[in-house]
Amino acid sequence: MQAVVLAAGKGTRLRPLTEDKPKAMVEVDGKPLVAHVFDRLIELDASELIAVVGYQKEQIIEHFGDEYRDTPITYAHQREQAGLAHALLTAEEHIDDDFMLMLGDNIFQANLADVVNRQRENITDAAFLVEEVPYEEASRYGVCDTNEYGEIVNVVEKPEDPPSNLVMTGFYTFTPAIFHAAHLVQPSDRGEYELSDAIDLLIESGRTIDAIRMDGWRIDVGYPEDRDEAEERLQELEASAK
Repeated sequence: MQAVVLAAGKGTRLRPLTEDKPKAMVEVDGKPLVAHVFDRLIELDASELIAVVGYQKEQIIEHFGDEYRDTPITYAHQREQAGLAHALLTAEEHIDDDFMLMLGDNIFQANLADVVNRQRENITDAAFLVEEVPYEEASRYGVCDTNEYGEIVNVVEKPEDPPSNLVMTGFYTFTPAIFHAAHLVQPSDRGEYELSDAIDLLIESGRTIDAIRMDGWRIDVGYPEDRDEAEERLQELEASAK
């Protein structure tokens, strides 16, 4: 399965770590943040990494070249920061079939394979790794509503009044139908083309999206303290493996 990585961001909230580099190249435990993302996807047997790059993309391209750990890398260029649905569309021409999608600023040690396996069963049109967070934190994320069968029936991006505390984590699998939906998305109140709006269009068209509860942990590296926490957790893992 191909894998798309969204890695076009500036990382303004990560300053001063991003004063001279894009967000994807911030070092975490001795290597760039996006390298950790690539590692997880390769462990899931990604056949190709499609990296969506933008801000200071030359640093990413020069560092990784055309392959990483014997897995080919294709670069798609997002020329303006216009939201996740917009970023995803830049990868459309490179996608052949069902694919994985991971945000390039998330570090996971979790049951990602469960999501991929659900997609491969061909009984769902998409599958998302989701987690419960405190209600006061839910407004930072895309918030999901699910039905009694564990299917996602609604997604709201960063709501002021979250309908639940179940949030998307930044790892998804999709069929190419997500691109048709993304083309129909209109700019949100934030002026961005939101991935959550594309997902809602999928749901409205009758597509099935399964929610897989996260078993493990993930860190969304948005601030310097998040980078420090991720580094600490990874070092603990390394120490326990010795």
